[in-house]
Amino acid sequence: MIICAGRNEVFPFATPIGVGLVESAINLTRQCLFDKPDYLLFIGSAGSYGEHKVFDILESKRASNIELSFLTNSSYTPLDNVLESENKFARNDTIVNSSNYISTNSELTKNFKEYGIGIENMEYFSVLQVAKQFEIPVAGIFVVTNFTDENAHEDFMKNHKVAMEKLTNYLVEKQIIK
Repeated sequence: MIICAGRNEVFPFATPIGVGLVESAINLTRQCLFDKPDYLLFIGSAGSYGEHKVFDILESKRASNIELSFLTNSSYTPLDNVLESENKFARNDTIVNSSNYISTNSELTKNFKEYGIGIENMEYFSVLQVAKQFEIPVAGIFVVTNFTDENAHEDFMKNHKVAMEKLTNYLVEKQIIK
């Protein structure tokens, strides 16, 4: 089953699950309870912490939920904040960080690279968490739309349409969709 966030990020071949950690967790859990898929492939956009360029396409089976306050030693969590899919077929190019907030401080977000985290997407951590709970193999494919800087939203809006086309073309080339 191919899934995506929704709202302005929808595809005719993917099921939207909602934007952010909470909506996506609730809706994907509901889907798994009523009609558990054999496999989940999450597709969507991402912001780069600096290493990856706009329109790069990345595959991942690892996600984190690390807030910016963690980087400044202003918070801690007792929860496991990095997850990895047991999927043996997914490539593992980068860890995808998820938060309900879009990062706009490039000086702070460059620190994510020290933890091996390359991009951010609002939903992916909750997708891995739900997949883990239901023992469903999962992977993600992301296209970079912006850098995590003060222009993040403006660049996301400017690049989104072309990025979604590039992501769709990638899925066709990899014979994931027709």
